[in-house]
Amino acid sequence: MSGISTEVVSPPLLCGEGPHWQVDEKVLYSVDLTGQCVRRYDPATKTETFIKLGDRQVTFVLPIKGQRNKFLISIGLTLYILTWDGKSSTPSNLEEITSVEKDKKKNRFNDAKADPSGRLWAGTMGYEISQGVFKGKQGSLYSMDKFRNIIKHVSDISISNGLAWSPDRKIFYFIDTDELKIEAFDFDDNAGKISNRRTMFDFKENNIEGFPDGMTIDAEGKLWVACYGGQQIIRVDPDTHKVMQTVKIPAPHVTSAAFGGTNLEDLYVTTASERLNPQQKLDFPDAGCTFKITGLGFKGLPPDEIILRGLPSAGHVASLRESREKTLALLSTIMDDDDEFLDDDTLPTHIPNPF
Repeated sequence: MSGISTEVVSPPLLCGEGPHWQVDEKVLYSVDLTGQCVRRYDPATKTETFIKLGDRQVTFVLPIKGQRNKFLISIGLTLYILTWDGKSSTPSNLEEITSVEKDKKKNRFNDAKADPSGRLWAGTMGYEISQGVFKGKQGSLYSMDKFRNIIKHVSDISISNGLAWSPDRKIFYFIDTDELKIEAFDFDDNAGKISNRRTMFDFKENNIEGFPDGMTIDAEGKLWVACYGGQQIIRVDPDTHKVMQTVKIPAPHVTSAAFGGTNLEDLYVTTASERLNPQQKLDFPDAGCTFKITGLGFKGLPPDEIILRGLPSAGHVASLRESREKTLALLSTIMDDDDEFLDDDTLPTHIPNPF
């Protein structure tokens, strides 16, 4: 298509992944999986900030709904709540909440997203045996609800990757990269369960170059699938099971995509610079960068965010703060008065800070 343009919006990363557009802030969050970083890109100022989290792979970052500066992330097989203002070079807090697969300590989480009800859906994968080769059938697909209950939905997954929901929220799409397929499930949002597993699109049958990696969906219900090793994003029609459009990316290893921008009309595409041969490094100097694709003529859907109970909402925090300030003001007034009914010894000397 004419009119499509590509803009580099990040430096080369080892393995850019997990792009998520935050609608309220109008910024893009993502991770450098191998670089162990969480990143934030602001298109209004064209600036990017990041924090590095230890020495283990960070595989996703998802905003928690109603909780400013709080995110659900994974490191290895453990889920954490990250508190970060998006500007500082270090996080304010990192709280461990739960882990999975304690019998498979070499596994790790990979791609993840929130479903329409705010549940986390995240898959795991096996460890790397040799460069680019992972132990197969070691992973599973999980969900976690707002009460932090975890359910395993699918086992024997090799490389858990892209996830998406149809616009009517009735179909769940999923990629196990090793299978070279996009699979579809019936999705029950009320119960948080999937059923009727089937193949929606087969990379081999359609002679698609590369491996299916991350994916997103547009407002028309078409899937945009990153092709790792294929230097492209493909737009797939779930109804006809055909490729409708191919967009070339100036990097061999395309990892994922997410719609963003004021009207969700821009497509942000992450890529990897690791595992390139010497010639590829010369041919693709922007490999590993995050790209903004404009002029596609399609819009995405507002991304869902994680909902977790047990965290005070922004409104509740403000209410607690206001209540504390009123209490302090009242006590100050009382202590200044010569009230014969009050003894100074009965007044509290410290007001607890609930934050």
